[in-house]
Amino acid sequence: MPIKKPLVVVTRTLPDVVETRMRELFDTRLNDGDRPMSQAELVEAVKTADVLVPTVTDRIDAAVLSQAGPNLRLIANFGNGVDNIDVNAANNRGITVTNTPGVLTEDTADMTMALILAVPRRIAEGIKILENNEWHGWSPTWMLGRRIWGKRLGIVGMGRIGQAVARRAKAFGMSIHYHNRRRVPAKIEDTLEATYWESLDQMLARMDVISVHCPHTPATYHLLSARRLKLMKPEAYLVNTARGEVIDEAALTRMVEAGELAGAGLDVFEHEPAVNPKLLKSERVLLLPHMGSATIEGRIDMGEKVIINIRTFMDGHRPPDRVLPSML
Repeated sequence: MPIKKPLVVVTRTLPDVVETRMRELFDTRLNDGDRPMSQAELVEAVKTADVLVPTVTDRIDAAVLSQAGPNLRLIANFGNGVDNIDVNAANNRGITVTNTPGVLTEDTADMTMALILAVPRRIAEGIKILENNEWHGWSPTWMLGRRIWGKRLGIVGMGRIGQAVARRAKAFGMSIHYHNRRRVPAKIEDTLEATYWESLDQMLARMDVISVHCPHTPATYHLLSARRLKLMKPEAYLVNTARGEVIDEAALTRMVEAGELAGAGLDVFEHEPAVNPKLLKSERVLLLPHMGSATIEGRIDMGEKVIINIRTFMDGHRPPDRVLPSML
């Protein structure tokens, strides 16, 4: 008698190779329309599924989890973060949560470095000038930006991605500084020639570029508050490829408008997919639509991690990427 395959509900369209493999291994229900599920649809999914595979666009909160059926035992998140899932509520109901760490490190670091290069050198502005046919020839004092060689980069969150950004920035001649919940091992500091700041406030006041790489948790919500943003130098730049909620976006917008910051490069926003209209109009910012991890290779790697987590769990073992409340 064949073994019954677990019912796996996938909330968004994934790369073909990932979906094909999932259908081979599991009783998989796909979202062919690739639109975010409504709360009612998510409730229906948790009522019937053995495994739920959500993404960052799905809010799996306590209200949704309270409707979970007896068969739901695993939420295998297709994503590096888990701020879209109430991990405590899941844990209390005996539901294991996993994510896909590590596979997006280099892609996100590449995009971060692109913003660190692009914003001070006013690349987006230059493109618009050509597109609007406003260029009238070279001038020695026109469209002047700032060099990044020799500047101080302050990294908020020195995990995998923060360290990958530090390696790139060091190669561009930047001085590496960081603030983290815990100081990284001396060997990593030595390799990156990185300076640790126990005080985030003190680091913010002295950096030329700040790059955010911490997850969004209750402890990091508005970590860069209006008060902290005002500590930054007027000629400094802010880059965020982590989570929009880490920054007080309204305060950032006011400061950019007032010229209290030189500029910003943002790939994430506090109220995605909504973006503050004033940011959209500003020439001081470069905005991207949450593209930091958007590579074909990265998405396939994420899918493979999800599959490994599901198979390991279904075989009765602890999945390699389990997320516990104590880790957040």
